[in-house]
Amino acid sequence: MISRLRGQLAGRTPDGFVLDVNGIGYLLAATPGAVRAAEGTAEVVVETYLHVREDALHLYGFTDASERTLFIHLLTVAGIGPKVALAIVSGAPAAELRRAIVLQDTARFQAVPGVGKKTAERIVLELKEKVGAEDPIPISAAVGTSAHVTARDALVELGYSVLEAEQSLASVDPDLPAEERVRLALRHAA
Repeated sequence: MISRLRGQLAGRTPDGFVLDVNGIGYLLAATPGAVRAAEGTAEVVVETYLHVREDALHLYGFTDASERTLFIHLLTVAGIGPKVALAIVSGAPAAELRRAIVLQDTARFQAVPGVGKKTAERIVLELKEKVGAEDPIPISAAVGTSAHVTARDALVELGYSVLEAEQSLASVDPDLPAEERVRLALRHAA
Protein backbone atom coordinates (compact mmCIF):
# COMPACT_ATOMS: atom_id res chain seq x y z
CA MET A 1 0.00 0.00 0.00
CA ILE A 2 1.30 3.44 -0.90
CA SER A 3 0.49 5.67 2.08
CA ARG A 4 2.51 8.83 1.46
CA LEU A 5 4.57 10.32 -1.35
CA ARG A 6 7.18 13.07 -1.31
CA GLY A 7 8.33 14.66 -4.52
CA GLN A 8 7.96 17.51 -6.99
CA LEU A 9 4.94 18.58 -8.99
CA ALA A 10 5.50 17.36 -12.56
CA GLY A 11 2.18 18.33 -14.14
CA ARG A 12 -1.51 19.02 -13.64
CA THR A 13 -4.50 16.97 -14.75
CA PRO A 14 -8.21 17.94 -14.68
CA ASP A 15 -8.74 16.05 -11.42
CA GLY A 16 -5.30 16.02 -9.82
CA PHE A 17 -1.62 16.09 -10.68
CA VAL A 18 1.50 14.09 -11.46
CA LEU A 19 4.06 13.83 -8.67
CA ASP A 20 7.67 13.09 -9.61
CA VAL A 21 9.25 10.92 -6.91
CA ASN A 22 12.90 10.15 -7.74
CA GLY A 23 12.22 10.02 -11.47
CA ILE A 24 8.94 8.08 -11.26
CA GLY A 25 5.77 10.02 -12.08
CA TYR A 26 2.75 9.08 -9.97
CA LEU A 27 -0.63 10.14 -11.34
CA LEU A 28 -2.93 11.14 -8.47
CA ALA A 29 -6.60 12.06 -8.43
CA ALA A 30 -6.52 14.56 -5.58
CA THR A 31 -8.61 16.84 -3.41
CA PRO A 32 -8.46 20.58 -4.22
CA GLY A 33 -6.53 21.11 -0.98
CA ALA A 34 -3.85 18.64 -2.05
CA VAL A 35 -3.61 20.31 -5.48
CA ARG A 36 -3.23 23.76 -3.87
CA ALA A 37 -0.56 22.40 -1.51
CA ALA A 38 1.36 20.95 -4.46
CA GLU A 39 1.45 24.19 -6.42
CA GLY A 40 4.25 26.64 -5.80
CA THR A 41 6.36 24.46 -3.49
CA ALA A 42 9.68 22.79 -4.21
CA GLU A 43 8.79 19.56 -2.42
CA VAL A 44 5.30 18.17 -1.88
CA VAL A 45 4.21 15.62 0.71
CA VAL A 46 0.89 13.96 -0.11
CA GLU A 47 -1.06 11.42 1.93
CA THR A 48 -2.27 8.75 -0.50
CA TYR A 49 -4.60 5.81 -0.89
CA LEU A 50 -4.11 3.10 -3.52
CA HIS A 51 -7.43 1.74 -4.74
CA VAL A 52 -6.99 -1.70 -6.30
CA ARG A 53 -9.46 -3.14 -8.80
CA GLU A 54 -9.21 -6.17 -11.05
CA ASP A 55 -8.38 -4.06 -14.07
CA ALA A 56 -6.68 -0.97 -12.62
CA LEU A 57 -4.73 0.65 -9.81
CA HIS A 58 -5.79 4.22 -8.93
CA LEU A 59 -3.87 6.48 -6.58
CA TYR A 60 -5.72 9.20 -4.64
CA GLY A 61 -4.03 12.15 -2.92
CA PHE A 62 -5.05 14.06 0.22
CA THR A 63 -3.87 17.06 2.16
CA ASP A 64 -3.64 15.18 5.45
CA ALA A 65 -4.36 11.84 7.11
CA SER A 66 -7.82 12.93 8.33
CA GLU A 67 -9.01 13.43 4.73
CA ARG A 68 -7.64 10.02 3.77
CA THR A 69 -9.27 8.34 6.77
CA LEU A 70 -12.66 9.84 5.95
CA PHE A 71 -12.22 8.77 2.30
CA ILE A 72 -11.53 5.19 3.42
CA HIS A 73 -14.60 5.24 5.69
CA LEU A 74 -16.74 6.47 2.81
CA LEU A 75 -15.55 3.56 0.64
CA THR A 76 -17.09 1.14 3.15
CA VAL A 77 -20.58 2.57 2.50
CA ALA A 78 -22.57 0.54 -0.02
CA GLY A 79 -22.89 2.39 -3.32
CA ILE A 80 -19.96 4.78 -2.70
CA GLY A 81 -17.01 4.35 -5.03
CA PRO A 82 -13.71 6.22 -4.99
CA LYS A 83 -14.85 9.01 -7.36
CA VAL A 84 -17.89 9.89 -5.24
CA ALA A 85 -15.88 9.52 -2.01
CA LEU A 86 -13.27 11.92 -3.42
CA ALA A 87 -16.01 14.38 -4.41
CA ILE A 88 -17.42 14.27 -0.87
CA VAL A 89 -14.03 14.76 0.79
CA SER A 90 -13.24 17.56 -1.67
CA GLY A 91 -16.43 19.44 -0.81
CA ALA A 92 -15.58 20.50 2.76
CA PRO A 93 -12.96 20.12 5.48
CA ALA A 94 -12.87 16.62 6.98
CA ALA A 95 -13.80 17.92 10.45
CA GLU A 96 -16.94 19.58 9.05
CA LEU A 97 -17.97 16.39 7.25
CA ARG A 98 -17.43 14.36 10.42
CA ARG A 99 -19.68 16.78 12.32
CA ALA A 100 -22.31 16.45 9.60
CA ILE A 101 -22.22 12.67 9.98
CA VAL A 102 -22.47 12.74 13.77
CA LEU A 103 -25.29 15.32 13.67
CA GLN A 104 -27.08 13.34 10.92
CA ASP A 105 -26.99 16.29 8.50
CA THR A 106 -27.87 14.40 5.30
CA ALA A 107 -28.44 17.63 3.36
CA ARG A 108 -24.69 18.35 3.57
CA PHE A 109 -24.01 15.21 1.53
CA GLN A 110 -26.90 15.70 -0.88
CA ALA A 111 -25.19 18.89 -2.06
CA VAL A 112 -22.43 16.73 -3.59
CA PRO A 113 -23.04 15.72 -7.23
CA GLY A 114 -23.75 12.00 -7.42
CA VAL A 115 -25.14 11.74 -3.88
CA GLY A 116 -28.89 11.45 -3.55
CA LYS A 117 -31.12 11.32 -0.50
CA LYS A 118 -30.83 7.56 0.07
CA THR A 119 -27.06 7.56 -0.34
CA ALA A 120 -26.72 10.51 2.07
CA GLU A 121 -28.88 8.69 4.62
CA ARG A 122 -26.76 5.55 4.18
CA ILE A 123 -23.55 7.56 4.75
CA VAL A 124 -24.89 8.98 8.00
CA LEU A 125 -26.33 5.66 9.18
CA GLU A 126 -23.27 3.54 8.41
CA LEU A 127 -20.59 6.01 9.53
CA LYS A 128 -22.16 7.69 12.56
CA GLU A 129 -20.71 5.26 15.10
CA LYS A 130 -17.30 4.98 13.40
CA VAL A 131 -16.80 8.71 13.08
CA GLY A 132 -18.38 9.58 16.43
CA ALA A 133 -16.09 7.17 18.26
CA GLU A 134 -13.00 8.63 16.56
CA ASP A 135 -13.83 12.28 17.02
CA PRO A 136 -16.45 13.09 19.65
CA ILE A 137 -17.94 16.56 19.15
CA PRO A 138 -17.84 18.97 22.08
CA ILE A 139 -21.25 20.35 23.09
CA SER A 140 -20.28 23.91 22.10
CA ALA A 141 -19.30 22.74 18.60
CA ALA A 142 -22.52 20.77 18.28
CA VAL A 143 -24.53 23.87 19.21
CA GLY A 144 -22.61 25.98 16.66
CA THR A 145 -23.15 23.36 13.97
CA SER A 146 -26.82 23.12 14.87
CA ALA A 147 -27.17 26.90 14.36
CA HIS A 148 -25.39 26.52 11.03
CA VAL A 149 -27.78 23.77 9.93
CA THR A 150 -30.77 25.87 11.02
CA ALA A 151 -29.49 28.88 9.05
CA ARG A 152 -28.76 26.75 5.99
CA ASP A 153 -32.21 25.14 6.12
CA ALA A 154 -33.81 28.61 6.36
CA LEU A 155 -31.95 29.73 3.22
CA VAL A 156 -33.03 26.56 1.43
CA GLU A 157 -36.64 27.33 2.36
CA LEU A 158 -36.13 30.77 0.79
CA GLY A 159 -35.19 29.16 -2.53
CA TYR A 160 -31.42 28.66 -2.30
CA SER A 161 -29.91 25.29 -3.18
CA VAL A 162 -27.99 23.58 -0.36
CA LEU A 163 -24.72 24.42 -2.11
CA GLU A 164 -25.67 28.10 -2.57
CA ALA A 165 -26.75 28.29 1.08
CA GLU A 166 -23.44 26.78 2.23
CA GLN A 167 -21.49 29.24 0.07
CA SER A 168 -23.49 32.20 1.41
CA LEU A 169 -22.94 31.11 5.00
CA ALA A 170 -19.21 30.55 4.51
CA SER A 171 -18.51 34.28 4.80
CA VAL A 172 -20.64 34.74 7.94
CA ASP A 173 -19.28 34.60 11.50
CA PRO A 174 -19.93 31.03 12.77
CA ASP A 175 -20.45 32.23 16.36
CA LEU A 176 -23.61 34.20 15.52
CA PRO A 177 -27.11 32.83 16.19
CA ALA A 178 -28.95 31.26 13.24
CA GLU A 179 -31.24 34.26 12.64
CA GLU A 180 -28.31 36.66 12.40
CA ARG A 181 -26.45 34.29 10.05
CA VAL A 182 -29.44 34.19 7.71
CA ARG A 183 -29.78 37.99 7.75
CA LEU A 184 -26.10 38.53 6.94
CA ALA A 185 -26.06 35.80 4.27
CA LEU A 186 -29.04 37.45 2.57
CA ARG A 187 -27.35 40.85 2.76
CA HIS A 188 -24.16 39.47 1.16
CA ALA A 189 -26.17 37.79 -1.60
CA ALA A 190 -28.00 41.01 -2.49
